[in-house]
Amino acid sequence: MADAKLLLQSLFSSLLLLHGVANGVYRFEEKKVLHMHSYHWKHQNGIRTNCFSPRSRRKEGATILEMKHQDHCSKQITNLSKKLQECLISDEFRVKSMQYRFKNIIARKREYVSETQIPLSSGIKLQTLNYVVTIELGGRKVTVIVDTGSDLTWVQCQPCESCYDQQDPLFNPSTSTSYKTIPCNSSACQLLQFAGNSRLCGRESSTCNYVVSYGDGSYTRGNLGREILALGPTAVDDFVFGCGRNNKGLFGGASGLMGLGRSEMSLVSQTSAIFAGVFSYCLPSTEGDNSGSLTLGDDSSTYRNSSPVSYTRIISNSRLSTFYFLNLTGIQISGTDLQAANLGKGAILIDSGTVITRLAPSIYRVLRDEFQKRFSGFPPAPGFSILDLCFNLSGYQEVNVPTIKMQFEGNAEINIDVNGILYFVKTDASQVCLAFASLAYEDEIGIIGNFQQKNLRVIYDTKESKLGFAAENCNFI
Repeated sequence: MADAKLLLQSLFSSLLLLHGVANGVYRFEEKKVLHMHSYHWKHQNGIRTNCFSPRSRRKEGATILEMKHQDHCSKQITNLSKKLQECLISDEFRVKSMQYRFKNIIARKREYVSETQIPLSSGIKLQTLNYVVTIELGGRKVTVIVDTGSDLTWVQCQPCESCYDQQDPLFNPSTSTSYKTIPCNSSACQLLQFAGNSRLCGRESSTCNYVVSYGDGSYTRGNLGREILALGPTAVDDFVFGCGRNNKGLFGGASGLMGLGRSEMSLVSQTSAIFAGVFSYCLPSTEGDNSGSLTLGDDSSTYRNSSPVSYTRIISNSRLSTFYFLNLTGIQISGTDLQAANLGKGAILIDSGTVITRLAPSIYRVLRDEFQKRFSGFPPAPGFSILDLCFNLSGYQEVNVPTIKMQFEGNAEINIDVNGILYFVKTDASQVCLAFASLAYEDEIGIIGNFQQKNLRVIYDTKESKLGFAAENCNFI
């Protein structure tokens, strides 16, 4: 009986690949096989590896840092399904807050965020699906979240008025001979406001204080300082960063955050004389103990891409100038172009800090319906949070998943990895959902999340204002 069931499943999967008849010739759909047994969820047993990822190397003009998933900095996870569900809740909170921030900036309003104005999750310790690298600040190793949607790099510092739990000791500037405070009347302090952050200068203007709030409700407050930054074997003198004295939110066990945005305050701008304003990353799958890489510099020989790099223009937005916008021109599912009225009519943001890709409601509905048509025959499952197209795949060893391709100006494209198409809400595969979501309103800004950037080499060239994509099996080794 079991053999008969497996035979029927195999036969059904084969039939799924057939897609209509054209001039008497059968055409095969473009699909990729997702092996369900690859989701062993090694971290479900509660074993945590060390947060530090000290491996790095330098090749030609580039520095390469090992990049890991943020779970390596988190406390033991006893209920992984709950954690995966909480990630979606956190992600929705981040995106809603980002849209609110965008509208305020576009309307030329500025909010000086105080502690009482910052929305926080109601006491739930959420973990986020973000990625971390280890760097050195003043000779001390710190692990930071990589975020292209932020500009200021910061770490938690002693003495700390209010700090979240992190896996490693807090950075103590008083023990560093190379640390310097930044005065409030300095040009570096003034750059905070150009980057969209808040600069707080009281009656005693000897120190530049800052407040930065993030889309998911997290925030950091502290003072600006200068320190020697080591990115693997590459040293950066007088690097401007934030010493966080009051920090709350969804940073897991990381020491802080690395800002890779476009303002002069970002790490990209501060190291442009060394790395020419170019960086790239390859985000590994979140399952198991995989690691990827963050590459600083423009030496393409360091890439291990399996397809040619295709570039698209980074769109200028004077009011949202610190973010990376692209012109999305089309989407294909299994080789078929989606027909949506607003597709190709607006810029979309690419962000390493958002998890799930968001599309305008009219575009998302067409994508969801087309995907459902091509991924039919599987038992349905209830939606969860932002994900509304879900399936029960617990009875399958493998499934054939329709391919999804995102196309951009200049004929650049992303062929989304099979691990970036379906999101496991439950680890037993009884609730597996299409990993795309709808924005609340048609006029909100679309976002390409990190879940859809897995196993891609994503190249940011800020000098040439272009961004490139290539397929790559992400592995630091």
